[in-house]
Amino acid sequence: MNLKKKTQEELQNKIKEIEDLIAEKGVGSDYLSKAERVQRDLNLALILGGTAAVLGATAWAIYKLRGE
Repeated sequence: MNLKKKTQEELQNKIKEIEDLIAEKGVGSDYLSKAERVQRDLNLALILGGTAAVLGATAWAIYKLRGE
């Protein structure tokens, strides 16, 4: 492997490690982790709500078709 390319990859890996450390323990990391949890919970609520709406509409449609 070319020395220049190997050095570049090592530097990129070190920068990534430093960025991860800052994201984990840096200023605002608590806020970021809370925001990620809120986003995850919101996504789950939307998925479950959408599924419930589709199932409800399907059940209603089947009920109406059988009733008539």
